[in-house]
Amino acid sequence: MEAIRLHERGHGSKEDIDIAMKLGAGYPMGPFELLDYVGLDTAKFIIDGWSAMDPGNPLFAQSELLNKLVAEGKYGKKTGEGFYKYK
Repeated sequence: MEAIRLHERGHGSKEDIDIAMKLGAGYPMGPFELLDYVGLDTAKFIIDGWSAMDPGNPLFAQSELLNKLVAEGKYGKKTGEGFYKYK
């Protein structure tokens, strides 16, 4: 969620954030790649559950971008589009 918030605030493109996490933290995939792989609908379901359990925690606050993509049916790899487009 923090990666999404960074992107929403304009602090980096999704590509730059993914590259930074791969090169800087040694992750095999960046956060946006991972979200697309897991499924944005699944990620939203998890965040919604955490938010319901701890509504005052800003770490679990809703993301307009994530909500928009899920509402449009863009779940990631399984639908061919999420944060990235897939063939």
